[in-house]
Parts: sequence; C-alpha cells; structure tokens
Amino acid sequence: MTDASSQIPTGPLTTADGRPLKAALAASLAVRRRRALMLVAPLFLFIMISFIVPIGQMLFKSIYNDGFSKNAPALVQWFDEHPKGSEIDESAYAALRSDLMLMRDQKTAGEAGTRINYDISGTRSLFTGAARKAEKMEPPYKDAFIALDKDWGNPNIWRALRSASNPFTIDFYLAANDMTRDETGAITAVPKDQQVYKKLMGRTLQLSIEITALCLLLGFPIAHLLATLPMRKAMLLMIFVLLPFWTSLLVRTTSWMVLLQSQGVLNDLFVWLGVVDETGRIQMIYNEMGTIIAMTHILLPFTILPLYSVMKTIPPSYVRAARSLGATSWTAFRRVYLPQTLPGVGAGGLLVFILAMGYYITPALVGGADGQMISNMIAFHMQKSLNWSLAAALAAQLLVVVLIFFWIYDKLVGIDKMKLG
Repeated sequence: MTDASSQIPTGPLTTADGRPLKAALAASLAVRRRRALMLVAPLFLFIMISFIVPIGQMLFKSIYNDGFSKNAPALVQWFDEHPKGSEIDESAYAALRSDLMLMRDQKTAGEAGTRINYDISGTRSLFTGAARKAEKMEPPYKDAFIALDKDWGNPNIWRALRSASNPFTIDFYLAANDMTRDETGAITAVPKDQQVYKKLMGRTLQLSIEITALCLLLGFPIAHLLATLPMRKAMLLMIFVLLPFWTSLLVRTTSWMVLLQSQGVLNDLFVWLGVVDETGRIQMIYNEMGTIIAMTHILLPFTILPLYSVMKTIPPSYVRAARSLGATSWTAFRRVYLPQTLPGVGAGGLLVFILAMGYYITPALVGGADGQMISNMIAFHMQKSLNWSLAAALAAQLLVVVLIFFWIYDKLVGIDKMKLG
C-alpha cells in the first residue's frame, strides 16, 4: 500500500505546460488589467479631450494674455530694466515708437491695443492711430507722442502697459470682481455705477436657488404619484414628464414668451376672468419672474426623474407599518418616508442647481435686463466683446461656486448616497 504523504508534491506548483503557477497567475492578472484598461481607454480619452482639456485651457486663459507682451518687445525690455515707480523718460517713448513701427509692419497694433483696452477703454484706437504715424515722428519722442494724443502722457496708460508687459496676470479676476488698479498699481473698486459682475453673480445664485426650490416643491409630489400609481397610469404620466425632452429648448422658451407677455394668453385669461382689468395687466416677462417660470418648467424633469428612481425602490409597507404603530400620516411621512428619499432630493436638487447656474439661452430670451445671469455675460464676452480672458475668469469663478456647493452637499448628505436613476 502506497503512503499517501508520498503523493503530495514537495516542489513548486506548476501549470500543465510546466510554468510556475505563481508566475502564470500574475501573467493572467496582467492580461485582465490590460483588457480592462483598453475598455475604459476610449471613455478616458473622451473625457480628457472634451472636458478636462477645455477646462484647463479656460483656467489658463483667465491668467494668461500675451496680446501686448508678444507684440511690444522693446517696451517689455524697458519695463524689465526699470522697476516699478521709475520715471517714464525719453527712452520709454523711443521703445514705444519702435514697437509701434513693428506692430504696423506686422499688422498687430489692433491686437496690442485690444489687450490694453481690456484695462482702460478707448485705448485700442490710441494704438492704431499712433502706429500709422510712428515712422514720421522725430525726437524728442515724448513730446511727439503727447502732441499726437495727450493720453500718451497719462500715468494710468503706462501703468496698464507695465501690467500687460507680463502675459501672466490676475487683472481679469479683478475685473470679474468689479475691481481695477489705480495709477500706482494698487487694487481699488470700480465706481458703483460701473459694478456689474458681483451683482450678476449674486442674482445668478439667488435665481438658481429659487428655481431649485421650486423644482423640488413641484417635482416631489409628481414623482411620488409616479411611484405609487399602477404601471399603466404611471407610464402615461411619465410620457408627459418626458415630453419636454422631445421638444426644442428654443420652442419651449418662445412658447413661454407667447404665454407670459402683456398681451399674451395668461394676461388675456386674467382679464376675461376679472382678476385684473385691461390697464392692470401683469408684467410676467423680461424680468426675474419670466426667468424663474420658464427655467422651472425646463428643468423640472431633471428633478422628477432622480426622485422617481429613489421613490420606486421604497416599499409602501414601511409607511403602513408606521401608521399601524400609531403614527399619524404626517409623522409617518416625515420620520419614515422622507429620509429615504433624501438621495433623490439631493441628486435632483444638485443637478438642477448646476444646470441653472450655467443657463443663458432662456434668461437671454425671457429675462430682460432684470433676469440676466452671469452666463449671459460670459457669452457676451466670448461672442461679441471677444474678451476671452475675462470670460474665462468669470467661468472659473462660476466653476468654483458650483464646486463649493458640491462640497457642501458631500459634507451634509454624502456624495456616495446620490442617486440619479
């Protein structure tokens, strides 16, 4: 009879083809990791190209603008050799003349002037006009420039030139917070009648919070109804919830313009019912009310769907058990049902808030002057004024505000409890 202990292998374990088992397992795990990496690589590249890289470019653009520095090498050198506070002497004006002649030859006077114009309005024409006449100037150049335009002797102009000689700057963030620099370079607030961006940011926060609260108040009972109705009726109601997604955003917004205007459907109905007279029609458009109404309608489905996905998983027996133990309907709702819906409430509220912060088409059409948001100003600087650095600074601040609210949500509720569907 053979001893069983003699059949136990005493050497290293091997596979059928003679390879060590440990090495074979390591090779198998490596193959699986490579396959998993290949599967997620397209998604990773898509996120990098369409999301992370554009945000990085935006953040970089908000602190970097070489429109002046790359076109004025002589002045950049002069500022490097003369510290802040130095007298603007003849050599500075000679360097300015040299750069203006270079700009004329390279047709970049407008670009350099535009960079200074972001700081001091009206200076673009100062550059383009001087570039055309720089070649005919005779020494002393300081007198020649001031004779051409007295603004060339303005210390604030030279402060702006020194600031723009460095392509890296925080001046666009100062402008985004209604601040600027005086002739000495000290940071000061712009006059109150010119302060725009802080007011717009405050209005954006206010409207976004109000719209989010309205969407939650309106969406909660609708989602509860969807979760408790029989399947056939729930699907019919779900079609009405999803119907706005099948309609163009522009069509929905213009429909509200027809409904809300002074001679629109709602005001005609109020007059017919006797709620208001012909002279007392309610102004419901081109103000904050129009923005809130239209955006609440547009963003309401983004609240209902996360709420519904959470409510559908809550067993009705929980509330029935609470009531059978003596709890009132309100107590059972508050103590049993509502806490279980918080992941959907948080997800829907956060989603609507983020979308509302960045909306600009609807406020532009129905908001008027009082219903504009910071996103409308970002679009203006991107498309019309072409001050992309200021637009990037405003967008960066908007991103920071959203991330702060995201962090607050994570601390209060927990991002791991969010359910979007």
